[in-house]
Amino acid sequence: MRTIYKTDNGILSQKESFESDVWVNLISPNMEELTEVADYFDIDIADIRAALDEEESSRVQIEDGYTVILVDIPFEEIRNEQRAYTTIPLGILLVSDAIVTVCSDDTVILNYFYNNRMRGFSTKKKMRFVYQILLRTANLYQTLLRAIDNKRSEVEKRVGTETTEDKDLINLHELETNLVYFATSLSANKVVLDRLTRYERIKQYPEDKELLDDVIVENRQAIEMTNIYRDIIHGSRELVSTIINNRLNNVMKFLTSITLVMAIPTIISGLYGMNVSGKWMPLSTVPHGFAVICILTALICVLALYILKRRRML
Repeated sequence: MRTIYKTDNGILSQKESFESDVWVNLISPNMEELTEVADYFDIDIADIRAALDEEESSRVQIEDGYTVILVDIPFEEIRNEQRAYTTIPLGILLVSDAIVTVCSDDTVILNYFYNNRMRGFSTKKKMRFVYQILLRTANLYQTLLRAIDNKRSEVEKRVGTETTEDKDLINLHELETNLVYFATSLSANKVVLDRLTRYERIKQYPEDKELLDDVIVENRQAIEMTNIYRDIIHGSRELVSTIINNRLNNVMKFLTSITLVMAIPTIISGLYGMNVSGKWMPLSTVPHGFAVICILTALICVLALYILKRRRML
């Protein structure tokens, strides 16, 4: 899908054709749309399609007549029938009289702009627009990182209760996987930001450089949050695993103790069931001998239970 926007006197409007100082937004474009944009702005179509490759790395690439900026942005998806997060590339191409954004999916980052919710947004101020996109990206990372930490807290609340299950381990693993994606992408975006601090092809105003400093600070904070949350989730996963294993050990200890106690009457009844002369068997000739043997067996079992209880084996 191809959409063209332009701001006039602070008002964002949608255009039908290419003009100067416009923003061309491409969301999962087809080949016809790619070719049209590439031909009009004299851009290599491979540079536009680069943002559609999920394996493409973040970078700043300066070409004749235009600049390609690729960054990784957070994206929500369904993985293992659960809501999860990953990252996808976002391409920003700066040409002489326009700015082109390319993404394989619609993203809330760009929604923020074409819904006219960004203060001071103008399609004519290209570098400021780029920095605003990067700032929204860093803010979205932080928002999703807090959501991940909240999910981790929900799992920890169930730790030590009867509701703790193996599924909690899987959930923590999924959260840790999300953080791995975030950490890799944020580190790559940091390289892009460092490169942009030395970018001089397009004129930048003092307030633009201040905005870039804010982006660098927010991105650094997102990296620190990712590292902290990943360490916490790693510890939580080990804790849940330990509790589940300890619970299994307690069950096995209980079953072993019960098996030991149940073996007592089995042994006694086995001895009295042997095919030997009854006169040699204790209490075989005593009146009510069977009841006495049962009572003695029960007392021995109670004694065994008491000893196991005292030694905390039951």
